[in-house]
Parts: sequence; C-alpha cells; structure tokens
Amino acid sequence: MTRPQTPTLDRVACPADLRALPDNELVRLAEELRAETIAAVSETGGHLGSSLGVVELTVAIHAVFNTPFDRLVWDVGHQCYPHKILTGRRPRIRSLRQEGGLSGFTRRSESEYDPFGAAHSSTSVSAALGFAVARGLGRPVGDAIAVIGDGAMSAGMAYEALNNAGHEGRRLFVILNDNDMSIAPPVGAMSRYLARLWADTPFAAFREMAEGFERALPGPLREGARRARQLVTGVPGGGTLFEELGFSYVGPIDGHDMGQLLGVLRAVRARADGPILIHAVTVKGKGYRPAETSADKYHGVARFDVTSGAQAKAAASAPAYTRVFGEALTRQAEVDPRIVAVTAAMPEGTGLNLMQRRFPRRVFDVGIAEQHAVTFAAGLAAGGMRPFCAIYSTFLQRGYDQLVHDVALQGLPVRFAIDRAGLVGADGATHAGAFDIAFLANLPGFVVMAAADEAELVHMVATAAAWDEGPIAFRYPRGEGTGAELPARGQPLEIGRGRVVREGTGVAILSYGAHLAACLAAAEGLAVRGVSATVADARFARPLDTGLIDRLARDHAALVTVEQGAEGGFGAQVLHWLARSGRLDAGLRIRTMTLPDRFIDQASPEAMYRAAGLAPADIAATALAALGVAVPRFGALRA
Repeated sequence: MTRPQTPTLDRVACPADLRALPDNELVRLAEELRAETIAAVSETGGHLGSSLGVVELTVAIHAVFNTPFDRLVWDVGHQCYPHKILTGRRPRIRSLRQEGGLSGFTRRSESEYDPFGAAHSSTSVSAALGFAVARGLGRPVGDAIAVIGDGAMSAGMAYEALNNAGHEGRRLFVILNDNDMSIAPPVGAMSRYLARLWADTPFAAFREMAEGFERALPGPLREGARRARQLVTGVPGGGTLFEELGFSYVGPIDGHDMGQLLGVLRAVRARADGPILIHAVTVKGKGYRPAETSADKYHGVARFDVTSGAQAKAAASAPAYTRVFGEALTRQAEVDPRIVAVTAAMPEGTGLNLMQRRFPRRVFDVGIAEQHAVTFAAGLAAGGMRPFCAIYSTFLQRGYDQLVHDVALQGLPVRFAIDRAGLVGADGATHAGAFDIAFLANLPGFVVMAAADEAELVHMVATAAAWDEGPIAFRYPRGEGTGAELPARGQPLEIGRGRVVREGTGVAILSYGAHLAACLAAAEGLAVRGVSATVADARFARPLDTGLIDRLARDHAALVTVEQGAEGGFGAQVLHWLARSGRLDAGLRIRTMTLPDRFIDQASPEAMYRAAGLAPADIAATALAALGVAVPRFGALRA
C-alpha cells in the first residue's frame, strides 16, 4: 500500500527549504499555499484577493533569491499572507489581524523576512533602492527586490523612486505586479499603458532570447512577437517608459506560470548589472472563484465560508458613517450643481460610490495620488466649484504640504471629508487616524470639525457645502454610528459653536468628536459615585467655542477634554486659549485626554481605546483625579 504523500507545505519551515525543492514540487507547493491562505483568511478576515494573486510569485521569489539576506520589500504589504506562511509564521497565521497576533501587513519587528514595514502604497521602490545603496556602501545586504502593484504605480512617489534608481544605475529588481485591479479599478494613463503592453504582447521575451523565440514561432505569430520585442526593447518603434527611466524591462510575463516565473527570475538574477523591471501579469483572487469574480469585495473580507464565499458580517444596528456621508453628500449634490467630489482610489471605501452612481461626471477618482487629489481639489475650488475631497485620515497625511501650500495659504474653500478618524481596529497602527486634528487645527483659516454621531455628520456635510470662506474639514470614525436619528436633510451649523448635551455641576467633560458616547457613559459612572458631570460636544477644534470653554471653566471645579487623536490636537488648542485668557493663572483644574504617545497595535476598536486609556472608566477616573478624589478607591468604575 502506498503511503499518502506528506504535503509539500508541511515540509517548508522557511524559504531555504523551498530552494531545495525541484520545480515540479514548487508548483504543488503553490497550490497548497493558496489553499492554506484561503483557509486562514476565512477564519480571520483580511486582504484575500491581493494575497491570492501573488501566490506563485511569492514562491518563485523565495525559491530564487536568498531571503532574508536578499531584501524583499512588498509594496503596501496587504498581499503578504503567503509570504508570512512561508517565512516561519504559519503556526500563527490564524492570529492574523487579531489582538496580540500577526499584523495584516509586513512589519520589521515581526520577522527578519520583513526588512521594511509597509501599509501605505508606493514606498517599495524607494526603500529597495535604499537597501541597494547600503549594499554598495559596504553594508551586509544582498539583492533588493521590490514588488509593486499597478495601482500603486499611479502615485508620483513610485516614479520619483524609479527615476532615482535609473539614474543611480545600481543592481535592483522591481517586480510590477499587474493585476489590473487595485482596490478600485485603476484609473488614468498608467493603467491604459500597462493594459496596452499586455494586450500587444502574446508571450514573454527577454532581449537576449527574443530572436530565438521568434524563429521558433509560426509565421503569423512571428511578426507579432517581433513587434512586441520592439515595444519592450526600444528598437525602432520606441522603448517602454521604464527603459526611458533607465531600467531594463522584461515582460510582460504570466505571474501564475511557475516555470516562466522561475526561468525569468533566475535569468535576471544571474545577468543583472543594473536596475531591472519585471512586468508580471496576475489575477487578483486567483484560484478562488468568489474572489476572482467579485471586483473589490474580496480586497478586504470578513470571516467567510470557504465553500460558498459568504461573508459572516454581523447585522448592523446603525448605518455606517461612511454610508451616511455618501448619502448626505449625494443629497447636497442634487440641489447644488457646483458640488463635486474627489477620491484617491477609494470611491467605495469613502462612500463616494453612492454619488458616483447618481452623478458620474462629478466624481473624480485620481488613483493612489493624495497629493494630486488635494491640489486638484484646490484647482476645482479656484475654478468656482465646491469640491469635497474624501480621504482617510491616515492617507491625508501624504498630502500635507498641499494642504498647507495649495489650500490653506490661498484660503481656498476645499471641503475635506476625513474618514477612518481615530483607531480603526484590525488594520492597526498603520491605518489609525491619529494625527489629523493636530495637523489641521494649526493651519490658519481652516475650519476643523468632528462628528459626535451620524446625525451630526449629516449636519457637518451641509455646513461644509454652505461654507465658501475658506477650507473646512470634518472627521468621523470607521464603522457603525450610534443609532442617532438621522435628519431628512442636514442644516448648516453655526461655525465655531459647540453644544451642551448633559448639564451637571461638579466636573465638565468636553468631548471633541465620536467619543461623546463614551463621555456620556463616564458621566453615568460618575453619577453613581455622587459626582455631577456636565458633558459638552465641542464640534469645532478651529475656531474654538471660547464662550463655551469659558463657561465650563468658570462653573465647574474641573474640566476634562477628550478626543480620538494624538497629543497636540483639540486639548492643546483648549489649553492655549485658557493660558492666553488667564484661566490657568486662576488655578483651573484641567486634564486633556488624547491617544497616548505611542502606536497601538491591532485589536477591536473597543480594546484599542481601552489600551489607549480612553474607555469610559478612564474618563471617569481622570475626572475624579482632577477633583482630588483618590482614584484607586474607584477601581469598580472599570468593571
């Protein structure tokens, strides 16, 4: 009787084991790796489609290159699950994106096989070039390999790096993973250019091998191959953009053909003496039909049933903030033809797909190009339109100079809808919206708002639509709202005016943004202890409601500010005002509660806020401490 063969994946503890396997076993290994990836993500949720698209590529890279001495840099890192499985993290792969578990992206502190952490796009070529230069300066670094997707190639940073790398002329490998489907369908001239390269090239050819391939082909195919070779080699007919930047270009090749991948990677590794770009065409979600046929829904998935592909998402008790924004903006656009919207490759993620369906000519997806998105919106504003620029807080960081120079300095009325503000759960520290309050509230002329709940968000959309005197921004969190009753149509708020939502006498809690519910819960806990608390919703970090702040400071023994942002934000603005107005000289007891001075790893948002010291019990304990009450006596508040 023949014994069942041990799965190849079970015999791979690290990439060195791959390099001992024959090519035919690498093919089988890729099949097992794909199945393991699907099984793991079905339990944890995560970025499935992108990971399935690079299974063969991952196996081939680790089989050919000497990682971790050779430095493999994954752009964004959301496609790194197969890489993690092969690099000693298979026993923990079902802790992916969970509290205390593996990160959903590459992370230097997690493994020596992650030489450069990433979660934002278009950084890989710059980082890989840094490794290549370090090698040239004598550091113990091997080859540098960057894997970058066609969607990430829409960002200017990628071309800055390619241009620099071509000028340096150092040995460097850039693998363009062209799956023709980033989070949203890629837009712009680069996508059309890559699509044309693939469509015009019936096979993959190296320069040195091209003539031999051509001679072996039948007549009709021979001419097509000759034209394809001209396209990629630069002989009469023109070279590729990448060759103009100083790279040798190889491809397009089939990113799911293990034989082709291994042959190409081995050849370029043996022959390269400068920068090489390898154009690999892949299918996002490859090998799992629900992912292959589901456009962007399998970019990020919840837990799912492997057989049916059905995702196990909990029933929502309230609409998501993102959807509330999209619907509110669409209603505003129905009555104001000047309203347009701009997104950086995230129409569905920001809710702009709702307006896009209703007004397709008034929604602009500029690709993964936040700097361009901000300045493009500034141009629209200067041209008399009313642009809403919808960008996640963590990604808006990439357009900060444009916020300062192109928007604030010129006083242009661009409206910034800042999604995913605060801590975001499973995506962890790389996607946390921690800094926008601080970096916006110090810009002259900016109006900066934060929605306490979904009803407030509707009013803030209306406020932004009506405001023409300068730039205005409003932030809101990821996930479901609080269940607040939504108005049929938003009403513009008075600029710089907050509100009191609970009256008390002993301590004042001044909330900015979506932590209002936690502040109200803290007030309930304080009431149980006999402490009466006023709870106010600031609404604005700039301009401040100084009248409200003065009243709270005057009429209460202590004042606590609470925000879902880093130090230097709303609380700092309040402290500056109180210092300028002399309130601090009078001995006012004030505490500011912010995110701590550290990055917080992935967990549920509730767990992350507990780790940040911003749970209702923490707010109550801070208020008691400000009043001079011995906090340890109130440990029950944490129950």
